[in-house]
Amino acid sequence: MDRRAPFEINGEKIAPGTRRTVDIPVSTLSNHTPVNLSVHVIHGKRPGPVLFVSAAIHGDEVIGVEIMRRLLRATPLKSVAGTLLAVPIVNTFGFLNHSRYLPDRRDLNRCFPGVSEGSMASQLAHIFMTEVVQRSDFGIDLHSAAIHRTNLPQIRLTPGNTRLAELGLAFGAPVMMESRLREGSLRMAAEEAGVDVLLYEGGEGLRFDEFAARAGLNGILRVMHQLQMVAGKGVPRSRGVPVRASRSSWYRAPRGGLFRGYLAVGDAVQPGTVLGAIANAFGDVESEVQADVAGIVIGRTNMPVVYEGDALFHIAETTRGEAAAEDISAHQDAAPLFDEDEII
Repeated sequence: MDRRAPFEINGEKIAPGTRRTVDIPVSTLSNHTPVNLSVHVIHGKRPGPVLFVSAAIHGDEVIGVEIMRRLLRATPLKSVAGTLLAVPIVNTFGFLNHSRYLPDRRDLNRCFPGVSEGSMASQLAHIFMTEVVQRSDFGIDLHSAAIHRTNLPQIRLTPGNTRLAELGLAFGAPVMMESRLREGSLRMAAEEAGVDVLLYEGGEGLRFDEFAARAGLNGILRVMHQLQMVAGKGVPRSRGVPVRASRSSWYRAPRGGLFRGYLAVGDAVQPGTVLGAIANAFGDVESEVQADVAGIVIGRTNMPVVYEGDALFHIAETTRGEAAAEDISAHQDAAPLFDEDEII
């Protein structure tokens, strides 16, 4: 495709050097309200790759929507080579209902590539694949932990994919986790269609997190710079080298009770580190939870009341835990990328 020609999507043509929001019909609510998949297209005057950035495939993962809002206001996007397809809210149904799922209780990220006449989730997956993913060369999909949990900003990438590893390093999140492809996921369907996708995790469901928002925004701009879509001016340099891990461990509650977590995401652990303790309501029975690997905390629960078997801490296994924790502190202390009052 000649990138200097108008970019076509849903029958609309976006001229080079312009930007426009295109509403792609998805469905109609029971009260006759239309539901659209809204895609903001920035089509540059200069040729380059097509990159899609998506958020809220899970409707309760609102941090990606905030990242997208900041991205579309960012100064480097004043001059783009290639085309950016920004989809702040993929799962409108879940977003409006503060729910991870669609009204049919399906997880959209297990329904790709979808079919045109299947379930609601399958139809939405099909529309997103055909209208957005298959028009792109690369993708970045934004996620957070589920409700009542929080994730350290991290990149998930397909094992053995060297191109994704390069883009993951450019993104510059504190941790890069190798993560196998799951049947029905956007990543699997996209890669089968020849489109490599970075998956970003950060923050908590239904909550804003400044560190996760800033890390996500800065990372997307770095990837765009790596792809030569934007100039280096206004794109922050990465602080430190991301920790790359191929294994992780979940630590679960050995009993039900009141949980006190002693560590935060980004803290380093060693074998024997006490992660937290669970006590009964009377305080006369208590169990400690200890790490048995070296690594860094990349996820944890925020719930003080737990059942036996509940996930408490997620540890990425690495010998660079202490150095990574120092780098993360530098990330957290960094100033915001640009003034909130700055509007393009």
